[in-house]
Amino acid sequence: MSLKERLSRAPVVVAPGVYDALTAALATEAGFEALYVSGAAIAYTRLGRPDIGLVSMSEVAQTIALIRDRTALPLIVDADTGYGNALNVQRTVRLFERAGATAIQLEDQTFPKRCGHLRDKSLIPAAEMAGKIKAAVDARASNDTLIVARTDAVAAESFEAAVARARLYAEAGADLLFVEAPRSQRQLAAVAASLATLRPLVANMVEGGDTPLASAGQLAELGFRLVIFPGGIVRALARTARDYYGSLFRHGTNEPFRDRMYDFAALNELIGTPEMLALGKRYEGKETP
Repeated sequence: MSLKERLSRAPVVVAPGVYDALTAALATEAGFEALYVSGAAIAYTRLGRPDIGLVSMSEVAQTIALIRDRTALPLIVDADTGYGNALNVQRTVRLFERAGATAIQLEDQTFPKRCGHLRDKSLIPAAEMAGKIKAAVDARASNDTLIVARTDAVAAESFEAAVARARLYAEAGADLLFVEAPRSQRQLAAVAASLATLRPLVANMVEGGDTPLASAGQLAELGFRLVIFPGGIVRALARTARDYYGSLFRHGTNEPFRDRMYDFAALNELIGTPEMLALGKRYEGKETP
């Protein structure tokens, strides 16, 4: 079943954030139906820096390709602003689609962009963004590759402007609509009431962000079809890593932390080392007697 077909059915699709092949493999094993390749998570982990437009198109494309090699799940990919104008958007769509993206998310911020839950964002004109959406639709090779239109207008303009922009982006051909950072349960409900009949809607859950946290079930009841948790894995791993390094520094050994770690054998089992070594033996050349 394609992601497009799946989004038309219950229950709501939950897509956890991933940023490399390991997190993608772990999320796949956990049972999710789709994954969200988070630009913020790539910035946090690859650069050790905030989500402020520092990650390049080629770095994301490489990440998609590595993830695609480890999972067959649909990949919803954060493409930021498309890395430029409408022509840049078309190149981005072609490149990401070839790398393995199933859905490509574009946002209406100026460049360099900011994380959707940071302050002082600015937007390009709505008509310009509509043109970028049209360019994305024209560039995709398959109609099963979905274009997600995100607007940051709630913070930069007004809630009403955000809804109006989302409607315009739907008219331009977007397959999913993503109103970023509603600031209350009332606004979340109003997004769904205003737009759910136009296109499947995306909700973004960010711990400590502007939008009040809600469960996937609660968001589904409002009318959302896709719920993403982009940076949660990095926040979890960063806290664990800080505790790990602190423990190692204090004790000079990992012994106090061992019950919170995989040992060498368990990690190799997790990443498929025995299976890969066995597979390699099948291709070893043998001399014919």
